[in-house]
Amino acid sequence: MALEIEHKYLVQNDSYKNMATECHHIVQGYISTEKERTVRVRIYDSKGYITIKGSVVGATRMEFEYEIPHDDAYTLLHQLCQKPIIDKHRHIVNFEGEKWEIDEFDGHLSGLVVAEIEIPDEGHSYSLPPFVGKNVTGDARYYNSNLISATSAPEEAE
Repeated sequence: MALEIEHKYLVQNDSYKNMATECHHIVQGYISTEKERTVRVRIYDSKGYITIKGSVVGATRMEFEYEIPHDDAYTLLHQLCQKPIIDKHRHIVNFEGEKWEIDEFDGHLSGLVVAEIEIPDEGHSYSLPPFVGKNVTGDARYYNSNLISATSAPEEAE
């Protein structure tokens, strides 16, 4: 078991694209989106994963992630996961010694771009890259498990 401590921000400009050292395609869906437990299936480039996450307490939650065969992930995504399926591109940016993951959403969430950083403990400090905007860490509207039921990106609804 691992604990995940993650901070999430809206992205205010596309400077991350020039800073990115990697870009990956992710397709993911949810078997369960209950607040106490989410079960996610993901195809990350060509590899399949299943992830189980517990409730969020502050910015921390339990996380269990396991690689599964690609064909199993594909079948789970298309036969058991709630619709719609999330499709996004993840850009990896290293900024001042920290790894940032910037998710650029496609499909019904097109236009939404979110930056995340995982930190080792709640007291860990870090600098914000120039593309980082509003902190939405505790805003449940930006949890991927809630985005599947959104009709558009959350900011557009405000």
